[in-house]
Amino acid sequence: MLCPPTRRAGSRHHRHKENIVQQDPTHGPEPLRVAVNGSVAVLTLTRPEALNALNSELIGRLMVALDALELDAEVRAIILTGSGRAFSAGADIKGFLPHMRTGSRAAVAHFLRPGQRLTARVDAYPKPIIAAVNGLAFGGGCELVEATHIAVAAASAVFSKAEINIGIIPTFGGTQRLPRNIGRKAATELILTGRRFGAEEARRLGLVNRVMADEALMPTAFGLAREIASKPPLTVTAALSAIHRGQDAAIDGGLAIEEASFAAIVPTRDAVEGVAAFVEKRAPHFIGR
Repeated sequence: MLCPPTRRAGSRHHRHKENIVQQDPTHGPEPLRVAVNGSVAVLTLTRPEALNALNSELIGRLMVALDALELDAEVRAIILTGSGRAFSAGADIKGFLPHMRTGSRAAVAHFLRPGQRLTARVDAYPKPIIAAVNGLAFGGGCELVEATHIAVAAASAVFSKAEINIGIIPTFGGTQRLPRNIGRKAATELILTGRRFGAEEARRLGLVNRVMADEALMPTAFGLAREIASKPPLTVTAALSAIHRGQDAAIDGGLAIEEASFAAIVPTRDAVEGVAAFVEKRAPHFIGR
């Protein structure tokens, strides 16, 4: 169920609302906090006692929140982060263990597929999602980072493809997205060793875009989100779609995807305005149409 938005006085750019996903008081603490400030939404994983491990409830809440935010025309960028000392320590193995013990069909249905659906949703999302990695990003948490469009990390952030250490492989898309993020050989080493690596190595590999002091993480993420949110939203969506659909295509197919995306945005009011503003040497005014 969605809570009606509450608005601050003034323009829509000062809009603020929280808890798009309404808490059920019979189910204990809310595992996800959703806050919208102007054109930027922040999704915060709030299971700090479990290092923000991704259990079935949290995955479900994330999916519901993403559905709601996609339909909110005023939200143009999303930040995903964690509370406490972890971004996310990965899948909630304790919760999924009974399904593992039941056998492959149950493990795939209740463990692998929900995680893959989440990361696929993030990967293909029509609005930019920025990971603000505030701490540990292990296993499924690292896979969430891999699926986001942009990632920034605190200097203290630590990453690991740790699944090998408990006898399984990455199950939320990591065997496929990590090589696409950082290259086959680097990904193979990390997946097969399960070793921990820091934020600077993650940046050098291409897993994250920027590393900054811990206290600068959220200001940096907000600055980046607001900068992107100021761009024409239909064009941002077209660019995200072309990148996502073209990443596995041969060059000719990728160029065809780019052409189709370009053709779709040419008739938009914002595209006409942007080109006209450039020619007339003035700032463009984008309205999202």
